[in-house]
Amino acid sequence: MKTKLNELLDFPCSFTYKVVGLAKPELAGQVTEVVQRHIPGEYTPQIKPSSKGNYRSVSITVTATHIQQIEILYEELSKLELVRMVL
Repeated sequence: MKTKLNELLDFPCSFTYKVVGLAKPELAGQVTEVVQRHIPGEYTPQIKPSSKGNYRSVSITVTATHIQQIEILYEELSKLELVRMVL
């Protein structure tokens, strides 16, 4: 049985993206910039380095008003050159 994400969420809702990318100082800024373009607001991303220091995860929580915002952000964040994975 397949369940669609929009069937599990009640909008508006908080939604957290975890973006894993190369350990470059500009990663968090690039992630925040993309989020700001689609869902303007005040954001304080949580940044955690990987155990070997090669990667960083940037967690950022947004308040989405519809499923299209969530889908567009997944797509746009994945296109960033430093990004390796979006969860």
